[in-house]
Amino acid sequence: MGTLRRVAVVGAAVTAGAVAGWAAERGWRAAADPAGPDGLTLPEGKERVVTTDDGAELAVTICGSGARKRPTLVLAHGWTNSRTVWGAVARRLVDAGHRVVLYDQRGHGASTEGETPITVDRLGADMATVLEQLDLRDVVIAGHSMGGFTAMAFAAGHPDLLQTRVRGIVLVSTAAHGVGLDGRLNVVSARLAGGGATSWAMARPHLGLFMVRGVVGQRASLAQLEATRDMFVATPPAVRAACVTAFGTMDLRVGLAKVETPTVVLVGTRDTLTPPRLGRAIVDVMPNARFELIRGAGHMLPLEEPDRLAAVIESL
Repeated sequence: MGTLRRVAVVGAAVTAGAVAGWAAERGWRAAADPAGPDGLTLPEGKERVVTTDDGAELAVTICGSGARKRPTLVLAHGWTNSRTVWGAVARRLVDAGHRVVLYDQRGHGASTEGETPITVDRLGADMATVLEQLDLRDVVIAGHSMGGFTAMAFAAGHPDLLQTRVRGIVLVSTAAHGVGLDGRLNVVSARLAGGGATSWAMARPHLGLFMVRGVVGQRASLAQLEATRDMFVATPPAVRAACVTAFGTMDLRVGLAKVETPTVVLVGTRDTLTPPRLGRAIVDVMPNARFELIRGAGHMLPLEEPDRLAAVIESL
């Protein structure tokens, strides 16, 4: 191939890529955002701080009065997210008369890391601390992604609290095992998650949006992608890496076999991070769990399907 032809081919490829990118962003801008104009805004509430036994300070928002005597709902967010990811769901639940408790997991959002390494069991213990210090009872807990790991670790590791304080569990876009890579590959994955190159790329206005596109399902809006990117960039790189390391050896299935609390597992058909087979594996071991598949949805169900999630949480 001659020099001029090579230049023409490269130029055509670059142009085609630019046109495709422009078209994609135009489509995202035109797409309706299921969260509505308020986006990730949390309902008005009281701010609290829960301090764990290793000194982590967990930022908490308590919304709604629960005046209608309905169950309190505790919502735990996912990896590189914050409590605001639940904003649209929380608004719907507060409007339905519930008290809703949301907190930033350690190292995320406004919460500090604490003195001990981040592990899945540690996250479960944090949830137990939130329930105890705020004296929450008759609770439905819902966890998205890493928040699901948290809820399952809590349920398996704190059976007395589970029995006396929790009436239902909702597991959203999550897994009990199989999310880490083997050995050295997981080390490499953790380094990439916390690496400077990843942080730089994710922070780029356009590139960052394309990097997170795969975590949203068939219908992506610009607001969903911007929110996902911004929460990732706001999470300290060391925390991102520590969580990935913790996920590498996670397997909660043995403990879950003893959890009889009514549970719903929801997964989108286009979830590439925690695909439906991993959700079904949870239901296979939990004696009182049922599975719901959401067609066309991806991993970010709190942003993609707030109406569906609020309805399922209320159903428990």
